[in-house]
Amino acid sequence: MGNYGIDIWSDDNFIIEDGLAKINFNCKPSLISIVKDIRKQDFKGPLLLRFPHITKKQINTLYNTFNASIKEYDYKGTFNAVFPLKVNQLPNFIHPLITEGKKFNYGLEAGSKAELVIAMTYNNVGSPITVNGFKDKEMIHLGFIAKSMGHNITIIIEGLNELEIIIEVLNETKMECPNIGLRVRLHSGGSGLWAKSGGINSKFGLTSTEILEAYELMEDNNLVKHLTMIHFHIGSAMNSIKPLKKALREAGHIYAELKNLGATNLDSINIGGGLAVEYNAYERTRFYSLTEFANDVIFTLKDIARQKGVDEPNIFTESGRFISAASTVLIAPVLELFSAEYDFDHLKLKPINPPLIQELNDLHRDMSKRTAYEYMHDSIDHMESLLTLFDLGYIDLQDRSNAEILTHQVIKKAISLLEIDDYEELKKLDENIQEKYLLNFSLFQSLPDYWGIDQEFPIMPITHLDKKPTRSASLWDITCDSDGELPFDLKKPLYLHDVNLNKEDYFIGFFNVGAYQDTLGMKHNLFSHPTEVNIVFKNGEVVLEKILESQKIIDILEDIDYDTNDIRARLRKNLNDHNYKDMEKYLNENSYLKTIWSYHE
Repeated sequence: MGNYGIDIWSDDNFIIEDGLAKINFNCKPSLISIVKDIRKQDFKGPLLLRFPHITKKQINTLYNTFNASIKEYDYKGTFNAVFPLKVNQLPNFIHPLITEGKKFNYGLEAGSKAELVIAMTYNNVGSPITVNGFKDKEMIHLGFIAKSMGHNITIIIEGLNELEIIIEVLNETKMECPNIGLRVRLHSGGSGLWAKSGGINSKFGLTSTEILEAYELMEDNNLVKHLTMIHFHIGSAMNSIKPLKKALREAGHIYAELKNLGATNLDSINIGGGLAVEYNAYERTRFYSLTEFANDVIFTLKDIARQKGVDEPNIFTESGRFISAASTVLIAPVLELFSAEYDFDHLKLKPINPPLIQELNDLHRDMSKRTAYEYMHDSIDHMESLLTLFDLGYIDLQDRSNAEILTHQVIKKAISLLEIDDYEELKKLDENIQEKYLLNFSLFQSLPDYWGIDQEFPIMPITHLDKKPTRSASLWDITCDSDGELPFDLKKPLYLHDVNLNKEDYFIGFFNVGAYQDTLGMKHNLFSHPTEVNIVFKNGEVVLEKILESQKIIDILEDIDYDTNDIRARLRKNLNDHNYKDMEKYLNENSYLKTIWSYHE
């Protein structure tokens, strides 16, 4: 874990050189240099760095890998992909994605009216749009409007009622009908955390009986010619490819049966998402490569088409995590180490001290490398005894303070003397050596999947990477919620550096946060999104584009339906001119901390 697992999760997007985390692209700038450039412009607090070149890399990798498999197997269908907007709808991510995907005809998937409006407005005309999720008449009418704009749009029905609405809109408007897709409910399920999104008990899709009923309804209303796609999804971030093979065979046979029934224009199978992203910094959890994934899809569908005597279908995917996760990094400044009060500067020994206090002082003074383990555990035992004496009233608060300082200093000196190279040895040490790092960010706003579903994210400092980290770290956010913590985990331990924040900054990077975290983030304690910046490279130089500052307090209040004119009027009524001027200034700041605790914060 000396390199924080960067060889496992980074896919060479980031590297460690000269003790710094760097972007492995172009001029290979360090993350800390980018952070400093942004902070020089007076943007403080947490930062969300977006790297469009990584998005471009992922799009290229996806298409090139599938197209190579198509060539290898002499497959007659084409490969197509759409990005599911639910994964990240924000313009600083979406606009570069649309630009970079144009050469591949990369499209968008919408699951709500608002997302469909984004797709209709910004998708490259001719690139596919798929519409999933439950729909009402308005949403289906929007699909007809998109078709009239020239978009290659497919409305994928989740139930027979949606097909009936399509017929109703068609009859009422006389507009050209979009392509129609059928989402099928397979018996096959996926694997991993989101496996419940597939299988016979999943939320979406048509059963075999409903598929046949839908086909009859389309026949009765002369709509079979518009049936172009069947769709399935068995789970996000599948860690095993075995369930996909089973689902492909099931979906492939449904496709072939519909073709043989007379669905002559049915030419596509949409396999949904499912490509896994490596979030784990300790061991690999994705047990297949993209090449293996593509080969299995191509080979299976080709084999079924041959068996059934039908055309090989075009293939669609909707993998959002694979495209977006790696492109975004959250950088949070450390505000405080909660052992700072245990420095020797705060030690105030008395002329005569309790014997255990004196023994703690002797342990620190006399410790050698040979005695470090023994003395460290002795100090912890002494500390427990002294706390008991304090509870019984035999020592005072100054004695307790001295005991805490000396115990902490004994532990620090022991770790320094031992120069432990084996993290398994560090993990054996008592929990008392843990350090609490207070970070200027909100876990609920920036890492909601950690709080909600225990999703892991790669974490590492962006500097000091040429020094051995020896502090077992718990990370605290600045919300007033005890859940706003990433506690130290002996099974997956995070070690950070013992730094003096009065002399230097220390920043923690959270990686692979580009999927879902932006849009699921909540305004707990009314913290808004971090300041976000697109990092682009032009002529070998780093350029900061589209800086979107963290929301102002007054704007957050307006978002949750406060009357901001009323707020200002009430404050103005009860404050003098000088104080109201200060109040107005603070209303136009963001909620993140600007504190003297940190050297430059």
